[in-house]
Amino acid sequence: MPVYKAPLKEMRFLLHEVFGYEREVASLPGYGEATADVVDAVLEEAAKLCEKELQPLNLSGDKEGCTYENGVVRTPKGFKQAYDTFREGGWTGLTCDPKYGGQGLPKVLGFAFEELVSSANMSFGMYPGLSHGAYNAIELHANDELKNTYLPKLTDGTWSGTMCLTEPHCGTDLGMIKTRAVPADKGSGDDGSFRITGTKIFISAGEHDLTENIVHLVLAKLPDAPPGIKGISLFLVPKFLPKKGANGLEAGPANGVRCGSIEHKMGIKASSTCVINFEDSKGWLIGKKHKGMRAMFAMMNAARLGVGVQGLAIAEVAYQNAANYAKDRIQGRSLKGAKSPEKPADSIIVHPDVRRMLLKARAMTEAARALAVWTGMRIDVYAKHPDPAVRQEADDFVALMTPIIKALFTDHGFEAANLAVQVHGGHGYIHEYGVEQFVRDARITQLYEGTNGIQALDLVGRKLPAGGGRLLRRFFHPMQAYLEANMADPGLSEFVSPLVKAFSRLQQLTLFVAQQGLADPEEAGAAASEYLRFFGLVALGWMWCRMAKAAQAKIAAGADAEGFHAAKLATARFFFNKVLPETAALGLSIMAGKKPLMELSEAAF
Repeated sequence: MPVYKAPLKEMRFLLHEVFGYEREVASLPGYGEATADVVDAVLEEAAKLCEKELQPLNLSGDKEGCTYENGVVRTPKGFKQAYDTFREGGWTGLTCDPKYGGQGLPKVLGFAFEELVSSANMSFGMYPGLSHGAYNAIELHANDELKNTYLPKLTDGTWSGTMCLTEPHCGTDLGMIKTRAVPADKGSGDDGSFRITGTKIFISAGEHDLTENIVHLVLAKLPDAPPGIKGISLFLVPKFLPKKGANGLEAGPANGVRCGSIEHKMGIKASSTCVINFEDSKGWLIGKKHKGMRAMFAMMNAARLGVGVQGLAIAEVAYQNAANYAKDRIQGRSLKGAKSPEKPADSIIVHPDVRRMLLKARAMTEAARALAVWTGMRIDVYAKHPDPAVRQEADDFVALMTPIIKALFTDHGFEAANLAVQVHGGHGYIHEYGVEQFVRDARITQLYEGTNGIQALDLVGRKLPAGGGRLLRRFFHPMQAYLEANMADPGLSEFVSPLVKAFSRLQQLTLFVAQQGLADPEEAGAAASEYLRFFGLVALGWMWCRMAKAAQAKIAAGADAEGFHAAKLATARFFFNKVLPETAALGLSIMAGKKPLMELSEAAF
């Protein structure tokens, strides 16, 4: 059976020792009560929930999956009870506005909580995760009437939410959607509603038995819509129309929203992925007509960061299981002689190749978590800082990091899960050990919310040129300042020196990709995925420098009795000696240009 232990020590190290949570976040307006003690206490309770309630359902939920019959979807055994516990504990409103019944806690805490939930049970996490994305879009773009009607219900978790983009004939190219919206007959009460008709596919949490109502955010086109994505509008379409009841607002009559089927998938089988048919359904416009993509991107960008955290989460739980197995499984002897002569064999963790796999997963995961925490803090700065210039800088940084986090973290999650299978050997291929599920669950993260190739195109095509390079400067300038400030520190030289070289190369490649892309867009496209990985590895290297510095400070102060900080330095050394050198090969491949990709004729494939 798979195991999971929430990495609270890792999270506390990052929040308090590396990034200075009290200084960076707790000091912001509105977060005064979210002290370090409060955050630690919340994470402790979150760990109990995830370890005791959610993780035990992960393997059984995968085996049972969701069931569909006559438009009704039922989640696996135990999911409804777990969701009720989740909702009653206030976890659905952790970072939501107190105005709508939320706790108003920092977004970075929400990031940490998302990781815990997804490590314990990624399928379960899809349901509240989609709801929170819908909450964000409604809060940012809907009118007050829609906010006051739907946000309290999404906050307390009695209602859930979805995002409905994809259609059978279009995925990434949303300008091709056929779902239509027409103004409702004014004689029906003239409530400003529209009638929505169309079919959406791949709708996560589109139908289930966990909540009383489901609020769909649907992309559709009005009769006067201009062609392409400029003609898309966003509508709020509830499964049941709200009505006033004895205890306030409740789900009323059905609204012409029906689940046509559920998908039978490779992974996340306990998450219902649905075909949803809208049949003259009543909906309300969110934001302005023909400006739906702007509103939906509020949800999509948050979702992309959330998917990145899912990749991190799978990597963490896969590593934990692989490390435990490697310490327990005895096979063969150490190449230098028996380590456990009293046993018939040594544990496989003595073997260099097993250590290589474990350390690759660990080094990437710990750095990814650091980048996630730092990015979460930037979201809080954007939300709460009194200085508009500081808020803009933070928002720019998050925008730049979004495609990197989504693609890099999910690629890593899938790789770490595969490494866990390899460490387990034949047992990794067996369902009861649980690690093969991690591989299957991780695979979708590289696909949904925009495939990782799309993330790379977003980075080179949109983020690099944005504002004349303004977004890039939000990363390059502070990193340059950090390296210059720490270059002379002899204790950090083994980490800073290789990062300086990689960072310099990143700057050169950025200029190369920009210049080549201006002359020929296919050149930028050919370099995009490798450039994103190069950029991401440099960002993770920066995180490792910061972690190494914090660890050295604790060791120097004699505060490392358990060896936690010494382990941090050892893992940092692995990253800089065994992982960061990947950038050399990536750089050579980027410089090779598009010709190796494009010269083969289409007919030859």
